[in-house]
Amino acid sequence: MAVVTGASHGLGAETARMLAAAGATVVLGARSVDQLEAIAAEITAAGGKAVAIRLDLAEPESISAFAEEILACFDHVDYLIHNAGKSLRRSIHLSYDRPKDLTATSTANYLGPIRLTLALLPSMRARHSGHIVNISTVGVLFPVVPKWGFYLSSKAAFDVWMRAVGMEARPDGVTLTTIYAGLMHTRMSAPSRWMSALPGQSPAEAATGVARALITKPRIMIPAYGYATAVLTPILRVPMEIATTAVYQRLGDTDAALRAVDGKGTSDAR
Repeated sequence: MAVVTGASHGLGAETARMLAAAGATVVLGARSVDQLEAIAAEITAAGGKAVAIRLDLAEPESISAFAEEILACFDHVDYLIHNAGKSLRRSIHLSYDRPKDLTATSTANYLGPIRLTLALLPSMRARHSGHIVNISTVGVLFPVVPKWGFYLSSKAAFDVWMRAVGMEARPDGVTLTTIYAGLMHTRMSAPSRWMSALPGQSPAEAATGVARALITKPRIMIPAYGYATAVLTPILRVPMEIATTAVYQRLGDTDAALRAVDGKGTSDAR
């Protein structure tokens, strides 16, 4: 049985479809219940098995109810795919009066996934079986960039936490893969229109990587360029920060970022 968070759209939805087609019973979790139920119905109509359960990673009560329902119905979890996340690209001055920018990213990318792991990991360790996949971002291996502070710091925090937990869980038979995903062309990346011109994967293409992680269970999956940046970033930290600061001064915020703040969306979005 596989649990996929953030399963209402994009990579999560495609992963759920792929797992169900392979014969797994899939639990779909997200806030958008109507969309989840539509995807579950689609999977069922195709001969698969899927259950939609509301999950809001910002609400501890929702996480507890989600985990309790799963364990009550299925007794255990074979695969847990942490896919849900909150992307945010916004200049820091636009977040001065928006504490929810911090709350939204930290709960979706860090605190919520931790709480869900804590709820499901004990049954995995008791059975000496299970695999957890964390969909991280190759951005945490890149030089730090302006405007992405909330997003990248929350993704990096969960990455470190899961790596530490994996070291404790592996002796009990629970394995872990961290996928440092490259650019995906989804609704999360769409507001930064310049990203659409860059090479990237579709959600369906990225889902094949998740399937490979579940089958081969590597500790990490990184695009080839991610290895180079991981090595060079500490060495070139200062010159890269100077260069990136110069680039940042020439770039505006996305229309979506500005609309969230003042309802206008008048800046040049790149």
